[in-house]
Amino acid sequence: MKLIFERGGSGRTMQYLPEGDTPKAVLPAHLLRQQPARLPEVTEIEVGRHYAELAKQVFGVVSGFYPLGSCTMKYNPRINERVASLPGFAAIHPLQKDAEGCRGVLELAEKLLCEITGMDAMTFQPSAGAHGELLGLMLIKKYHEQNGALHRKKIIIPDAAHGTNPASASMADFDVINVPSDENGCMDMDAFEKVLGADVAGLMLTNPNTLGLFDPNVLAITEKVHACGGLCYYDGANLNAIMGHVRPGDMGFDVVHLNLHKTFSTPHGGGGPGSGPVGCKEFLKDYMPGSALMGNHPDRSVGQVRAFHGNFGVVVRALTYILTLGADGIREASQTAVLNANYLMHKIKEDFPVAYDHPCMHEFVLTLEQLKAENGVSAMDVAKGLIDHGMHPPTMYFPLIVHEALMVEPTETESREALDEAAKAFHAVRLQADNDPESLHNAPVSTPIGRPDDVAAARDPILRYTFPE
Repeated sequence: MKLIFERGGSGRTMQYLPEGDTPKAVLPAHLLRQQPARLPEVTEIEVGRHYAELAKQVFGVVSGFYPLGSCTMKYNPRINERVASLPGFAAIHPLQKDAEGCRGVLELAEKLLCEITGMDAMTFQPSAGAHGELLGLMLIKKYHEQNGALHRKKIIIPDAAHGTNPASASMADFDVINVPSDENGCMDMDAFEKVLGADVAGLMLTNPNTLGLFDPNVLAITEKVHACGGLCYYDGANLNAIMGHVRPGDMGFDVVHLNLHKTFSTPHGGGGPGSGPVGCKEFLKDYMPGSALMGNHPDRSVGQVRAFHGNFGVVVRALTYILTLGADGIREASQTAVLNANYLMHKIKEDFPVAYDHPCMHEFVLTLEQLKAENGVSAMDVAKGLIDHGMHPPTMYFPLIVHEALMVEPTETESREALDEAAKAFHAVRLQADNDPESLHNAPVSTPIGRPDDVAAARDPILRYTFPE
């Protein structure tokens, strides 16, 4: 495929608008270009064809099966887009006097998400999940500071946590205490109890965890953290498995972040858009980012983490999703997510062993360590091979505690027929790994560029177009 710079020719344009009648900015001479920028000179039809060709090469949820584990790449109903694109939502500014309807959206979304999570207040300022993690930790830190407990510097994080958890804790100036998993894939209780003490500020826990397993000790865990004076933070990245059935607030958590762009069906990937609202219990409400909606006390707030109320369009999409499904639909969505994951896991585990062979929640993790040792076929090879069967590969090499890991999340929006086709693809790749392993080292062979050299791309990226002389 040609790059946009390789299309068109000198003098071609699609300029239809007259010259502007406003004065041009006067810049100092040393800031001006010495020669015009070398931009593509193309017609409208050339631009249209260029982007149409690009679109054909992009794989999305509407293209085929997309089991990217931990990312919850489920189908987003078009009604969400229609509502979010209404002029009253899409073409408004927060400072407009007629923004009452938008404030009503935020108030209703806060009410419903608090009901789903068991929280008492919610802010929509954070731009994404990791941003929400940081805010949640800021609330915990502010709470301890207000209570004169500056010595509480430790945040307990299981080794099966999302990688952003320890990064967020470090950014909030906490010391990260890593706790290993036990033989069942959940937090080792003996190791956990050994790190409890008067210097613990809190706990960060994803439940279900990144292995797709629900920790049966969650109530004991949160009780023990509270008993030593710490607070409990819930990473809501995997709420898709339990929404409508179990509330983080009822599990003993004081703070929660959500991924609206995952759990509540709004498009994401490729850098955005995202939304990571944070909810909290009543005793932390005054520390939330200042907001007219929240009624915060400015002197106690941790301050704003983003202008106004975050990615408002994502909130509109999420609220539309919640209202469309209703309480029964939300429960059914999580039930189906769990059913689909277990169904697919049982269909393929004879070909690819499960790291922790228990009933899973919304996702499961395969381990290809033995396959690599016997056939020389890695998790990367299998993932690339699946592309040739018309599906997006699962998440590779995550979580880190599983060697040669593939994390699979089918989501609730896939039919039984789609899961059966996916199982056939896994089986076909397994046969290929057994009978012709060398061929998988070159997979995929059906895509426009084949398999890129990831190492070279990372070490020597080509970030600009080089014009031929």
